[in-house]
Amino acid sequence: MKKRTQLGVLSAAFLASMALSGCAGGNTASSGNSTSGSSGSTQSSGTSGEAQAGGKILIATQSPLSGSQSSLGDAIKSGAEYALKQQQEEFKKMGFDLQLFPQDDQADPKMGVSNAEMLVSNPDVLGVVGHLNTGVAIPSSVKYEEGKLVMVSPANTGVKLTEEGKKTVHRICARDDAQGPKAAIYAKSKLNVKNAFLIHDKTAYGQGLADQVKGQFEKDGVQVLGYEGITSGEKDFSAVVNQVIAKNPDMIFFGGLYPDGGIIIKQAREKGYKGAFMGGDGLDSSDMVKIAGDAAEGVYFTSIAGDVTQTEEGKKWAEEYKKTMNKPLETFSVYGYDSMSVILNGLKEAIKANGGKKPTREQVLDAVHKTKDYQGQFTKVSFDDKGDNQFADVFIYKYSGGKSVFIGKAE
Repeated sequence: MKKRTQLGVLSAAFLASMALSGCAGGNTASSGNSTSGSSGSTQSSGTSGEAQAGGKILIATQSPLSGSQSSLGDAIKSGAEYALKQQQEEFKKMGFDLQLFPQDDQADPKMGVSNAEMLVSNPDVLGVVGHLNTGVAIPSSVKYEEGKLVMVSPANTGVKLTEEGKKTVHRICARDDAQGPKAAIYAKSKLNVKNAFLIHDKTAYGQGLADQVKGQFEKDGVQVLGYEGITSGEKDFSAVVNQVIAKNPDMIFFGGLYPDGGIIIKQAREKGYKGAFMGGDGLDSSDMVKIAGDAAEGVYFTSIAGDVTQTEEGKKWAEEYKKTMNKPLETFSVYGYDSMSVILNGLKEAIKANGGKKPTREQVLDAVHKTKDYQGQFTKVSFDDKGDNQFADVFIYKYSGGKSVFIGKAE
C-alpha cells in the first residue's frame, strides 16, 4: 500500500524516532523509548545491551506509529521486530549487536523525510523496513538513495516508487497496476458489478489505486458513475455520500485508508445505500470494524498480502507471533516480518562477503538487491532491476462477522 496502494504497503529520516509502549516480549529501549522529536534512541528487542565485538547494527522501521493510521503502521513495525528478535542471537554469535530502530513517520511526508535524514546520518543504520504510505516513501527514498541505505517495503503499492530508478528502493508487495485491475475484474466477474462510483483520498496511494480501478472498469465496460476526491481526516462525508445515493451505483470503490473508508461506508449505509463497497488494502485493519460498526459487514478489499493461516505451518507461526508479541496478527505483520527477513538475509550475505566484518551500506544494498528466490514466511522474493518482487500477488478479503475473511487469490 502506500497502503497495502491496503494494501494497502504500505506505513518504510525525520528527527522523530518511535515510541511504542506496550511492546511484547519484554523489550526495553537501550536509552529509553524514543519519541517524536528525539535524537534517535534504539530499541534493543531483548539484547543484552552489551556492545559486541563486531559492533552495533541498527535496522530501522518507518511507519505511522501515532495518529489515525497507527494500526497498520504498528503491524509493520511489530512484524519486523518479531523477525529481528528471532535472529538476534545468531547475529550475536557472529559478533554483532543487532537492534531494532523504529521511527514514527506519522503518515506525513515531511516527517518521513526528516526521519530518513536522521537515519542516513547514523552510520550504524544499515537498512529500513517501510513505509506504509507511498506518498511518504517516495520523498523519503530520495534521502535513502543519497545515503545508499537499502529500503524494503512491505506495503507501498504506488507504481511511481520503483519507476524512478533508485537502486535503494525495493518492495515485496504488488503494485497498484496489478492490484487495481484485479480488484475491478473481481468486482465485475464475481460481484456482477455493472456500474460503480469511485472515491479516493487524493493521496499517491488512494488516487493511484482508484485510477487503476477506473481504467480497468472502462476497459471492461463497467460504467463509472462518479469519480470524487475527499479530504482525509474529515468526519462528515455527506457531500460525496449524497452524490452516491443519487447515482445508486452497484458498487462504491474507495481508494484510501480505513479511518476514512469506515466513516464513508457507515454514513452511506445510514442514508440507505444497499450496494457493494470495496477498497484496497488500506481497509485492512481490525480498527475498520470499530469505526464502521455493522456497516463493515460485507465490505470487500484487495490486499497485496495473503493469509498466512491458510497452512498448518502458517497457523503455528501466527500463534507463536501472537504469544511473543502479545498482540493480534494483522495482514501487514507478516509482510513486515518478511521485509525484515529479506534485509537480514542480505545483511548476513554482506557480512560473509566482507570476511565476517561489519559491512558497508553499499555492500548490504548490493546483497539485498541481488535477492533471488528467497522464501519468506508468506511470500517468495526475487527482486527485478527496479526493486519489484517478481512473485508478488493480489488477494481478496471480505469483512464478515466482525473480522476479515480470506477469500483467495485474485486472478
